Amino acid sequence: MTSRITKALKPHDPPAPTSGVTGSASATDEALLKRGQTVLGIESRALAALAENPPPDFAAACRICLACRGRVIVTGMGKSGHIAHKIAATLASTGTPAFFIHPAEACHGDLGMLVEGDIVLAISYSGETEEILAMLPRIKRLGLPLIALTGSPRSRLAQSSDAILEASVEQEACSLNLAPTASTTIALALGDALAVALLDARGFTEEDFAHAHPSGRLGRRLWLRVSDLMHTGERIPSVRPETRLGHALIEMTQKGLGMTAITTPEGTLLGIFTDGDLRRVLDRRLDIHDCRIDTVMTPDPKTISAEALAAEALNLMEQYRINALLATASSGHLIGALNMHDLLRAGVV
Repeated sequence: MTSRITKALKPHDPPAPTSGVTGSASATDEALLKRGQTVLGIESRALAALAENPPPDFAAACRICLACRGRVIVTGMGKSGHIAHKIAATLASTGTPAFFIHPAEACHGDLGMLVEGDIVLAISYSGETEEILAMLPRIKRLGLPLIALTGSPRSRLAQSSDAILEASVEQEACSLNLAPTASTTIALALGDALAVALLDARGFTEEDFAHAHPSGRLGRRLWLRVSDLMHTGERIPSVRPETRLGHALIEMTQKGLGMTAITTPEGTLLGIFTDGDLRRVLDRRLDIHDCRIDTVMTPDPKTISAEALAAEALNLMEQYRINALLATASSGHLIGALNMHDLLRAGVV
């Protein structure tokens, strides 16, 4: 017995097949591309047909969602479950509170997540998915509105629903006409259509979107302020107007912002000296050890309020082709500094 097992596991023996599926290494690039185009054609035609004839209950489904006092519970099994996950996430991020519940887990305790005021969006192409049908008694007992997203308007799920989003397709893109492909594309598109229609109906704005995406790029652009990014106190490069250029360059190097502010002893901003100003000084062959900074600085530089949005700072820098900005109080006192690298690190750019 042992010798037979050892012999069967010799490294040079080919591995046993893990399934009955076999592949063809002889498929040409042209054949693969043609098959891909066929799939895309089938799915695009299914989408075009849906756009031409949207589900009659689409507006009714939207009304149900708009009237919801709780959450939209999205559910689906298998591939439909993956689509349901995405639809729930899209709804939640666009102003319609929603979450996904797995129908198999629902029947083992997760049905307790459903409460009065919720609605249910159930996705099943056949409309006969047993795990979803098993949820119906609880849904009906709570009196929750039910929206069915299905390819079978005469199914048990559809007949139990308050609105039907029909998502039938003439054929799947799978060459066997079995794997959910075109049908899941249609379901996903209908979910997007529902979410965006609700977004518009609620008057959902960019600011609302940013609230739900505080770590996203849009959130950073809309909510980060100059005060969140600017260098303050001893980190601000600053010299007096009588300072020699050589000492000002040391200040610029130590603070690492590519510029220094020039201020009065009281802190009022007089000007700025940048890397660009230094190039102009070198072109004029001035002695950096003898030249006063106030004779080569840029007076009355562009400034910004600390309370301004970081996106405004970016716009100013791009508009005037500068890489640094100074933040001042209404009195003209210097209170902060930032440069393009600060905006890049924060993800504003």
